[in-house]
Amino acid sequence: MTSMSKAPFALLLSRSLICYQCMYFVAHSVQMVEVLSVKLHCTVASRFAHTVMTSTALNKANSSQEIFFEVDLPKTAFITNFSMEIEGQIYVGVVNEKEQAKKQYEKAVSSGRTAGLVKASGRKMEKFSVSVNIAAKSNVTFILTYEELLQRKFGKYEILTRINPKQLVQNFQIVADIYEPQGIAFVDAHATFLSNELLPLVEKTVTDNKAHISFSPTLDQQRKCPECDGSLINGDFIIKYDVKRASSLGDIQIVNGYFVHFFAPPDLPRIRKNVMFVIDRSWSMSGTRMVQSRLAMESILSDVHPEDYFGIILFDDRIEPWKESLTKATEENVDEAIKFVRQISPRGATNINDAVIKAIHMLQDDRRNKKLPERSVDMIILLTDGINLQRIQQNVCKAIGGNMTLFCLGFGDDVDYSFLDVMAKQNNGVARRIYEASDATLQLQGFYDEVASPLLSAVDLRYPDNAVDSLTPHHFSQLFNGSEIVVAGRLSENDMDNFLASVTDWDVIYPEKDYIFGDFTERLWAYLTIQQLLETSKSGPAEKKSNATAKALEMSLKYSFVTPLTSMVVTKPETEDGPSGPLIADKLTEGRTAGEAGRRTQLMDGDPHFMIELPEREDALCFNINDSPGTIFNLVKDPSIGLLVNGQTIGDKMVAPDGKVNTYFGRLGVVHHSLGVRLEVTTEYITLHSDSTIHSISTFSPNPSVDLLLTKDRSVKVTLRDSVKFDYLGFYTLDSHLLSPSVHGLLGNEQQGINIEVGDLRPGEVPEKPDATMYVKGHQLNVTRILKRGKNVPCWFIHSNGTGSLMAVLKITIVSGLFKTVWTSSRQAHQYCGTV
Repeated sequence: MTSMSKAPFALLLSRSLICYQCMYFVAHSVQMVEVLSVKLHCTVASRFAHTVMTSTALNKANSSQEIFFEVDLPKTAFITNFSMEIEGQIYVGVVNEKEQAKKQYEKAVSSGRTAGLVKASGRKMEKFSVSVNIAAKSNVTFILTYEELLQRKFGKYEILTRINPKQLVQNFQIVADIYEPQGIAFVDAHATFLSNELLPLVEKTVTDNKAHISFSPTLDQQRKCPECDGSLINGDFIIKYDVKRASSLGDIQIVNGYFVHFFAPPDLPRIRKNVMFVIDRSWSMSGTRMVQSRLAMESILSDVHPEDYFGIILFDDRIEPWKESLTKATEENVDEAIKFVRQISPRGATNINDAVIKAIHMLQDDRRNKKLPERSVDMIILLTDGINLQRIQQNVCKAIGGNMTLFCLGFGDDVDYSFLDVMAKQNNGVARRIYEASDATLQLQGFYDEVASPLLSAVDLRYPDNAVDSLTPHHFSQLFNGSEIVVAGRLSENDMDNFLASVTDWDVIYPEKDYIFGDFTERLWAYLTIQQLLETSKSGPAEKKSNATAKALEMSLKYSFVTPLTSMVVTKPETEDGPSGPLIADKLTEGRTAGEAGRRTQLMDGDPHFMIELPEREDALCFNINDSPGTIFNLVKDPSIGLLVNGQTIGDKMVAPDGKVNTYFGRLGVVHHSLGVRLEVTTEYITLHSDSTIHSISTFSPNPSVDLLLTKDRSVKVTLRDSVKFDYLGFYTLDSHLLSPSVHGLLGNEQQGINIEVGDLRPGEVPEKPDATMYVKGHQLNVTRILKRGKNVPCWFIHSNGTGSLMAVLKITIVSGLFKTVWTSSRQAHQYCGTV
């Protein structure tokens, strides 16, 4: 039975009323649980923020129930501590190596007792969530601590706190204490939920180098209206500030043998820049992405400084430069460039490699021919939604040779962000995800504004070798206006005098110990060092990556940081049903997880029903199969490994006005001959039959919504009662690389490979969904460019009115039974594709 976990597929049960269940659950929780207090206290010492979130809740019910604690924290923060106090007993989270924690997690998952604690929450935040069973009339106190180094952007630091207690709170308080030895230039505090009545409650006290901000509304002040129980407190509380800057080369702060150097000299003149914009115009950028990219480029070009030089390259599978040389940003040239970008339209596949290499060569040629200002910086800004091809990173890094900066903007949720992030950092730049939303144009403009005004290039901060060790990165390609360079290090023993004698051009400050939290300079140094090591571990020689990973893990454990290499294990108290499994808090990372990297995914779910990826083209096909209800299709047949998957359709409960009935999959049959296992999954029950005795059924835990029947130790039947309703089934091949080359069936097409050509592009019924003609295997099919619903994956949707047979093209086979391998092939006349 255990080897079944290696099967390269997963099942998905879908239901239509899940939102209503969520609404009911929230209402029920608010009614039976009273949040007694919420306090968020943020202490900032020299840009390093230490935040403690404390909340106490009471179970008012006459029986035990689950109480939930949720906190949104910045993605740049590391969790350092979590604890729960229940009836005088304290349960503390412990930071362990991720692999060790994973074993505990998987053991608990196998018994259905656990869940992860951290998940994504918007663009800037992660959500920490935990629940615990609390006895009647008892309370629980949750305490979460996290730390981060505040980043300076556009001349200010930002402390972002997201608050939503979901009810009125007797004791609600937000407090921030800021201590900046350099002196505080200004402090501003506001919130997205502040009304005119709440605005005076934001109290702010500022002295030369300290600031205190507090917000403590009473119960009545939290109400949406005098007679309402609903709370106004729902949104972001934001504090922004900056420090005073002397005319020196920055200041150094020393505490307990560690130093931190902040470098952002004021009043520096900007350096001219030479920028190449490399814009993806492949099919996957069609629709809203293309419209927003055009609008953003128009705005960005209008803001290019008249003394700067710029160029534009459009690419799909072909490369089209606007001009063969960079051009000075005169008003006339900018107007001409704007007219050029307004005409961008989607077409072709994606060739990132040749496009970026062309941009590099244009900058190198112009620099060699002295067409660019001598004192200027070269940069490339790449905008794409493309996927990872390893050779691109190597080619680009070799061509740049450390002589220019590459910035990568990844458009959409499906972009391979990790690939872009590594490629950017290999070339002294950064990557940024552009979220698909109405403000995508503003996101693109905002990124350009960050890098639009370089002040210094090739910044190399040097410290006496015999006085300092364990430095964080101290060489930077540029310093941009409104930003800041931060370097931290450890002082060698008994060498303070030598160090001080070498930094006479910098202001040396000793922070007052009454206003700092412990060893903040050491923790700031550790925070930066771990980040540096994590970046080193992503690329380069294998030995170097391995050493960086080992060192980052060692430091993460020493300083109790939850990083991508560690997890926090939280042991929950025992309940009446016995011990609870551990909970695991991980650090999320942008881009694909290790388990997803390199994984091909075919799916069958929702509308359109099917999607088959074409990785060589970075594209996909999608289509519906609307045969008569009851038809059984072969999905996967792999004789080499003895695997068979068939699916039987059911009719949609809602009939279209024209009488057409859409079909979905209501039964799935899975046979694994090698294991002697047969699995039947329907919307009402799951049956597992084994040729040998079934030794364990711990995966299914009986509860009031589930009936479980074990027959003669060989058959397991799980029946879902009325409280759990599923409308249709989905089927995913998560690890198709485990299938053999001899695989057949509808979802075996990707393994066999499909060669397509697309032409005759023409406007569709919807402007964002162009029509085209697809030529495949001697057949001609009408197709439309769409996004697969629920996945936001661009694909070519195949219509039913093509001259070729979709059944022949995609090897669609119909079988006579749910577990049959012999199919009938005479039913060629049916309409197999629906409409979008």
